[in-house]
Amino acid sequence: MVANIGSPEDALTAVAAGAEGVGLFRTEFLYLHRQTQPSPAEQVASYRKVFQALDGRPMVVRLLDAGGDKELPYLGEQAEPNPFLGWRAVRMVVERPELYEQQIQALLEAASDPALREKADLRIMVPMISSIEEVQRVRAMLERLKEQVWKTASPPTKRVQYGIMIEIPSAAILAEKIAPLVDFFSIGTNDLTQYTLAVDRSNNRVANLASPFHPAVLRLIDLTIRSAHAAGRWVGLCGEFASEPLAAPLLLGLGLDEFSMAPARIPVIKDLIRTLSVSQCRPLAQEALQMSTASEVVALVQARMPHLAGV
Repeated sequence: MVANIGSPEDALTAVAAGAEGVGLFRTEFLYLHRQTQPSPAEQVASYRKVFQALDGRPMVVRLLDAGGDKELPYLGEQAEPNPFLGWRAVRMVVERPELYEQQIQALLEAASDPALREKADLRIMVPMISSIEEVQRVRAMLERLKEQVWKTASPPTKRVQYGIMIEIPSAAILAEKIAPLVDFFSIGTNDLTQYTLAVDRSNNRVANLASPFHPAVLRLIDLTIRSAHAAGRWVGLCGEFASEPLAAPLLLGLGLDEFSMAPARIPVIKDLIRTLSVSQCRPLAQEALQMSTASEVVALVQARMPHLAGV
């Protein structure tokens, strides 16, 4: 059970709540509310603080996920009619490769700090992946920067994993092809649901349609997990779905390896999961995949596990 965090201070809160690591470190705080990019030194200092707070626990860092609802005009963003479908996250790297180059280098340097390298467990994650070319582009960048940083780090940290977020349906559908190119997947159910169902979850008139219990979303989660496990990779889930009590038996039954959520939810979901077993949840999950609507899935879980309704 790991935590979603958005600052070095959040890492301390996560550890106090019983988190076994960080499953999603949102790094946008470094870039927001300012007129220029953060310097490499600023980035290294922030990442070092999180490594120190985690004290050897793993840290999954999401590379800059700008665009959408996180506007950074100094990066050259322009008004777009559909910003969530536009120039954002990994799509910026073609024009602005230095965005990820500087960030990856800062992460590697922080993890190779002499005081931290024995414990630092760095897992770099790329957001908004929709194609294999994007996976390969950032992987090549990481390998080049590892070689560069490790020439000066003696000895360097060797615990570095490379993964991607599964939040666009095309990435889930291609998970079998992508899995051999990465070390892990992290499913972002907030956006995966939004993009699968073509629902703007910030629009109050249609937000009720954006349910991750929808069988189409569950099938994409199932496909992602099965594809990853077939290649010997692990899968986490860092969307709000991970902290939903009725989702716990479904995700366990589908074989999810890691739940990541807001620190405050960790004790609650930990206690709940202790009452469940994978063998008990697997048939339930398979039955849910055959349902036709989100309401049918919810009703199924409530009927089979009524004790979860009050959690």
